[in-house]
Amino acid sequence: MVQRPSFLTEFSLTSIRWVPKGLCFMNNQTYGEKLKQGLTVGIGKGWRGFVWMMKIIVPVSFLTALLAWSGWMEQIDFVIRPVMGFLSLPDIAALPLLIGLLTGIYGGIAAMAVLPLTVGQMTLIAVFLLIAHNLIQEGIVQGKSGIGIIKATLFRITLAVIAVLIIAPFVGTTGPGTSGTAGTAAAALHASQAFGEMVIQWGQVMGGLAVKIFFIILCVLTVLELLKVLGLIDHIVRFLSPLLRIMGLSEKVAILWIAAALFGLAYGGAVIVEEAGKADLTDEELESLHLSIGINHAMIEDPALFLTFGINLFWLWIPRLVLAMVAVRVLALWRRFRRLKKY
Repeated sequence: MVQRPSFLTEFSLTSIRWVPKGLCFMNNQTYGEKLKQGLTVGIGKGWRGFVWMMKIIVPVSFLTALLAWSGWMEQIDFVIRPVMGFLSLPDIAALPLLIGLLTGIYGGIAAMAVLPLTVGQMTLIAVFLLIAHNLIQEGIVQGKSGIGIIKATLFRITLAVIAVLIIAPFVGTTGPGTSGTAGTAAAALHASQAFGEMVIQWGQVMGGLAVKIFFIILCVLTVLELLKVLGLIDHIVRFLSPLLRIMGLSEKVAILWIAAALFGLAYGGAVIVEEAGKADLTDEELESLHLSIGINHAMIEDPALFLTFGINLFWLWIPRLVLAMVAVRVLALWRRFRRLKKY
């Protein structure tokens, strides 16, 4: 289970939400001073965030590269092959999927970076993991804020599979890495590369990925900090109220939805749990919220990280938004049907 990093602890909507209009925690400072403060704090958080991510990505990616090179996956091909085939993915794609499901987006990205996958295959993996990742930690957050852990987890895995099945015909999933089994690909890799060559290749891939991630996370966290110090997040909440109605959600869940949309279920967990306990929400409103944010959360940082693989931003954003809207509407129709059935 990945712990919430300290560099994101300060990002709490509870410290922004109830500030009087036009004011912020630096209301005695000039605009220039606020801007300087936001940039300084944001860059500091960006650096700490980058270091934190590298502590996860480097060892996970090396272990993945080692597993792929060793030929170990040949022993479990009979289990992996049917599932991956159903998802239009090569067998070796099971590694980033399993790692991402248990550890989170960063682990999945680390595994993807060192495997021979096409952009189309990485697109399907990205869409799956954007919906279903870090299931243990995020399931606990959802369990403490209004929906059962098992129900939340099953929702996310089922909808991740549905999303991949819908998208697969529209992205190219043929090319290197698709033919043969995971074990065959790993065995071929082992036969063609000495251990030292594998390590050198892994280092080159990781070096390029680290540079891209550094600039992306620096920009994302700096922008979030600027929005905070300039008092703009409250305006964003009001601006997004019509979107909540379109998505079938109550305006009463606005803060909870924003916390998940900006910071994710793990990083925004403290806000989500606290506000869910305070807000006057019905069980149905909470269930709809958790169905929606289970599919669609961390809308800035997580998709941005996948851009390093050349994945089209359309597939990283639009399918999740549409699926969240449809899922909540279907749930509402199901509730209405059950009520009518009782009479």
